[in-house]
Amino acid sequence: MSNKRSNSFRRAILQGSRQLKGVSLSEEVGLGLSQRLVRHVAYETLPREVDRKWYFDSYTCCPPPWLILAITIAEVAVFIYYGVQLDRWVLQVSSPAYLRGALPYHPRLRAQAWRFITYAFMHTGIEHLGLNMAMQLLVGVPLEMVHGALRIGLVYVCGVLAGSLAVSVTDMTAPVVGSSGGVYALVSAHLANIVMNWSGMQCQFKLFRMAMALVCMSVEFGRAVWLRFYPQAFPPCPNPSFVAHLGGVAVGLTLGVVVLQNYEQRLQEQSLFWIFFCVYTLFIMCGVFWNVFAYSLLDVKLPPPP
Repeated sequence: MSNKRSNSFRRAILQGSRQLKGVSLSEEVGLGLSQRLVRHVAYETLPREVDRKWYFDSYTCCPPPWLILAITIAEVAVFIYYGVQLDRWVLQVSSPAYLRGALPYHPRLRAQAWRFITYAFMHTGIEHLGLNMAMQLLVGVPLEMVHGALRIGLVYVCGVLAGSLAVSVTDMTAPVVGSSGGVYALVSAHLANIVMNWSGMQCQFKLFRMAMALVCMSVEFGRAVWLRFYPQAFPPCPNPSFVAHLGGVAVGLTLGVVVLQNYEQRLQEQSLFWIFFCVYTLFIMCGVFWNVFAYSLLDVKLPPPP
């Protein structure tokens, strides 16, 4: 049974039909370690006290936040496999065999549609994986504990797909690897939710932590831009694109914000969700048509297959 509340239930709460404890959740004592963790997550992610209490009372850790952990484990496993195969752990992209696998997106192989998603499991090196993994776990796991795997998975996958399609439209000759599209979608949505509900968010040191998140995002984006224009490892194929980061941010600031803002209601009841979802679907359709027709019409000179 879903723990998302209907409009009628929300009105019942606001009218006082559901009596909540008068004491603030932060003032409750005698809580166990797991209860304190759940309370901490509630204050990290939810702006309203009524939502924090509802979440604290209803959270059962069943199912646990498995999705982000599973994605992270898969990314680490793929990185270790390629590290052993290539005998390289830093800047793996500099190896000629790096793009020959079945996972990374390459413009010559864009007909293999799975690559628009599976590129997220590969990274250019341990520095790329480390930054993405840190942001993914620190932000993604608490968000999944509150909003569930379905909602967070929706934002993550939409960010990944938007990232690869954005690359195929704006940086047409470049490959792309890394989970930055999905990670930036989650982090951007979370940061935007904090800013929009600044007075209600009660997490500690929120200004400092927002600044640190922005620094991490900037460092990772700067690394990607530097790598894109760094001398090519194996000409004439360019280095991986950085545009996927921007696609993820665009998803996070639109679809992601709507998903995270409406903890107390089902998404299908939100007209703004359907508006952004239709806009996103239109973008996907335009991206597909672009990939089918634009490359030949514009006579784009693509690099040779890896």
